[in-house]
Amino acid sequence: MGRFLIIAGIVLIVLGLLAQTLPLFRLPGDFRYEGQHVKVYIPIMTCIIISIILTLIFNLLKK
Repeated sequence: MGRFLIIAGIVLIVLGLLAQTLPLFRLPGDFRYEGQHVKVYIPIMTCIIISIILTLIFNLLKK
């Protein structure tokens, strides 16, 4: 269990660093609306890309 937590922590750190450097959350398929008193942001394309990447990773780990 300890080894899993260490690996999960390292993965989260790497993902955090990548999220700061890559232009995720600013992709063309993301919906952004800014009104006078409200801001709405729906990251559709970002969620699709993250889902595809996680699916590939989990399929590779499963084998």
